[in-house]
Amino acid sequence: MKNTALTSVHESLGAKMVPFAGFNMPVQYEGINVEHQNVRENVGVFDVSHMGEFLISGSHALDLVQRISSNDASKLSIGKAQYAYMPNETGGIIDDLLIYKLKEEEYLLVVNASNIDKDWAHISKHNIVNADIKNLSDDYSLLAIQGPKAVEAMQSITSVDLSAIKFYNFEVADFAGIENVIISATGYTGSGGFEIYCKNTEAAQIWEKVFEAGANYGIKPIGLAARDTLRLEMGYCLYGNDIDDTTSPYEAGLGWVTKFSKDFINQEQLLEHKEKGVDRKLIAFEMDDRAIPRGGYEIKDSRQENLGIVTSGTMSPSLGIGIGMGYVPPVFATPGSKIYIQIRQKLVPATVIKLPFYKK
Repeated sequence: MKNTALTSVHESLGAKMVPFAGFNMPVQYEGINVEHQNVRENVGVFDVSHMGEFLISGSHALDLVQRISSNDASKLSIGKAQYAYMPNETGGIIDDLLIYKLKEEEYLLVVNASNIDKDWAHISKHNIVNADIKNLSDDYSLLAIQGPKAVEAMQSITSVDLSAIKFYNFEVADFAGIENVIISATGYTGSGGFEIYCKNTEAAQIWEKVFEAGANYGIKPIGLAARDTLRLEMGYCLYGNDIDDTTSPYEAGLGWVTKFSKDFINQEQLLEHKEKGVDRKLIAFEMDDRAIPRGGYEIKDSRQENLGIVTSGTMSPSLGIGIGMGYVPPVFATPGSKIYIQIRQKLVPATVIKLPFYKK
């Protein structure tokens, strides 16, 4: 079990620690609902240092990124990031990721913790252009400072105008007394804020300064459980739950980051998925009655015929209703469609909705 550079800090704060993707991670501190609402209303800090970071550089860096990514990284300028996925050779998804253009001929790929080894092997296999690739995952930490008060709370510890960093843009600048920190206006909560990339040796100082700066803004440490409820309220996919190696990106609604303007792995099959359609679609639904859908529960129609399964589900802390996502035949994917969730011995009605669940 790996620790992050901040594991001892979490333990000293009384965090409940759990194994996650091979790491000892804080799942909650005060409680999921309290932490969730604090991010929606104030500012919260997540240690997500378990995430993986790969640096791709050299004259053929863009060639490799374009080959393994669904999105078009040639559209990136320095200081911009994009969301993408890595397609596999069988029509599924290796992983979803963020791509940062740090410099000309230098890109940072941020991947999911559970997929670091798999992703590294995949990228290495397809590096026929001999780009320079480095796995920095064990050397870097990542803090997500999220919430509507994040800009105001953090402005005192950087010389950069945080309010000027637009969504999916970043700066490499001073932060909390440390030089050359990546300050990225990205996140997984839908409530604004930043993600901070630093070296492991710098993480403790940054954590301390962040909490000093946020003391008057209701800042709290936030665990992975609230991160999950926050992302689900926005309808963001979680790899391993909502997407995996068997999921077509067109089933998962990821056509918007699939660019056929360049060559990439398995583009022919994915173009076929786009043009001919797919047999199932990822939907979002709200429970009509008070009930909590959980991953693995069956989704059925009015005749009790099985349509699919719930991939993610919870009681929404912001809305106070059960919400979930899952795959069903396209005929049931239209907002307003009625479906039923098998919860123990009972069929509970639900309604398909258009994302996000949580609207500011």
